[in-house]
Amino acid sequence: MPLPPALTPDQRRAALEKAAMARRVRAEVKEQLKAERLTLGELFDRAESDDILGKLKVVSMLESMPNTGKVKARRLMRDLSISESRRLRGLGPNQRKKLLEHFGPVP
Repeated sequence: MPLPPALTPDQRRAALEKAAMARRVRAEVKEQLKAERLTLGELFDRAESDDILGKLKVVSMLESMPNTGKVKARRLMRDLSISESRRLRGLGPNQRKKLLEHFGPVP
């Protein structure tokens, strides 16, 4: 297994800051989903243009949906033939459509 590239302390600090920012953005989006301030359709639209959101795992996003836990999220992914390693940007149009139909419009 090859070793990771050697980074200068400044490069390492910048990479760590970038990763921390990405985690904060994803956590904020998941909280908005849980509180129903963000719809699934809006998230899909934002994920198309935002690299941070595009790399959010689908299973993590589903677990953040109201009334959906780990078991329901994985069962839904299995029923819709979505791999557990799939990320938002990697969802196909039919998978997106089925997820939108499953969760329906937010009241």
